[in-house]
Amino acid sequence: MASGLIGRFVRTNPSRLTTAVRLIPSRLTASSTDNGGGGGKASNLKTFQIYRWNPDNPSKPELQDYQIDLKDCGPMVLDALIKIKNEMDPSLTFRRSCREGICGSCAMNIDGCNGLACLTKIEEGSKETTITPLPHMFVIKDLVVDMTNFYNQYKSIEPWLKRKSPASEPGKEILQSKKDRAKLDGMYECILCACCSTSCPSYWWNPESYLGPAALLHANRWISDSRDEYTKERLEAIDDEFKLYRCHTILNCARACPKGLNPGKQIAHIKQLQR
Repeated sequence: MASGLIGRFVRTNPSRLTTAVRLIPSRLTASSTDNGGGGGKASNLKTFQIYRWNPDNPSKPELQDYQIDLKDCGPMVLDALIKIKNEMDPSLTFRRSCREGICGSCAMNIDGCNGLACLTKIEEGSKETTITPLPHMFVIKDLVVDMTNFYNQYKSIEPWLKRKSPASEPGKEILQSKKDRAKLDGMYECILCACCSTSCPSYWWNPESYLGPAALLHANRWISDSRDEYTKERLEAIDDEFKLYRCHTILNCARACPKGLNPGKQIAHIKQLQR
């Protein structure tokens, strides 16, 4: 077959005989290497230790090992979880949605650090990757935690615009300057994934009374909004030994935030306004 191809090539363009002789056998050799007895490309195996607990079978939680080939998997931890669920164990349960670091659904603890599975790259190497639920949260199943208390705390700071006077033009938006709008940077980007709150020791020990980094960041977002007219009332509502002052500014929250925000800085701003 190779000689026939060379012959046809030479008859149409004799000057390229040398090139044809050099290229065609090399391609045939490469093809035979890829499809031959070697069984294809070499595998790159990686072990994932994943926290498993099923409320329908309430035994002790355990870490279950799954081994996958990284050459047949996307680069992110979420890709590995989806591959495991689709191809190995459909009972594995976790939250996920956008895969773009926007929705916050896939927050979990990966190798001891809170983060989003869709934004956390798989570390290559022989070391296992351990995946557990967000710490100090009630587990519903496997990697899914109960976010009820977290959302209730967010709701308690009334995260919406509150006005005492009507808008200058009924039915129109309330405008603000570019300078005032810039004051909200570093706060409005929060996606409520709970990575920050569940990395905070004060939140671990006082989850019912301490509002936590995420809720307080949003409280400061509305306190700082020039269009809001309930600044004094908002400050009074959180001026509490436990709601606000359990923060000791150790900044685990800033290290854990997948959006690069600094809730500790916003909490410090609230404390300054309380003086």
